[in-house]
Amino acid sequence: MELIQDTADLSAYLAADDVIDHHHPVVRQTAARLAAEVSDSYEYARVAYEFVRDVIAHSQDSGDLRVTWRASDVLALGTGICYAKSHALAALLRAEDIPAALCYQRLGDGEGGHAVHGLVAVRFRGAWHRQDPRGNKPGVDARFSLDGERLAWIPDPSSHEVDYPLLYAAPHPVVLAALRAAPDRPHLGRTLPARL
Repeated sequence: MELIQDTADLSAYLAADDVIDHHHPVVRQTAARLAAEVSDSYEYARVAYEFVRDVIAHSQDSGDLRVTWRASDVLALGTGICYAKSHALAALLRAEDIPAALCYQRLGDGEGGHAVHGLVAVRFRGAWHRQDPRGNKPGVDARFSLDGERLAWIPDPSSHEVDYPLLYAAPHPVVLAALRAAPDRPHLGRTLPARL
């Protein structure tokens, strides 16, 4: 699948905003700590990915009822669903001048419907590479990779699942609206967008 930037300006994928707030001290401190462990930007991207995947709990898996959406809150509280974890990873990457985009899939929700799933794309070697920091569990084995995708799920077109090709510099408005409006994760689970 060809990944398509929603803006031609690569600097948009390095920008900070109120969601991907990589200027925030919590993001900066986390990025500095991770960067101190490695010697190059590729290794930093891998370590940042593994930190978000493994250390930040997926709130549905852990049973945490809190809804986070701002990258600094995700890192400070250590919890979030796929979208929030993607925001945190994008912020950590951008904090070290690595272009990062938000991207999405439409997947079955296990109850006969669909839900949009959030991912990150990182730019290396002149190309975008999608990564899924949602967190592994039985049946899910996502890994950082620039040589072929190692995502949590591969959409099944026969079930009306789809990879969305657009790479967003900021969270999709439908996704962000659902996160901001949810008082808790059970409410969010009932209001997740089914499509973009």
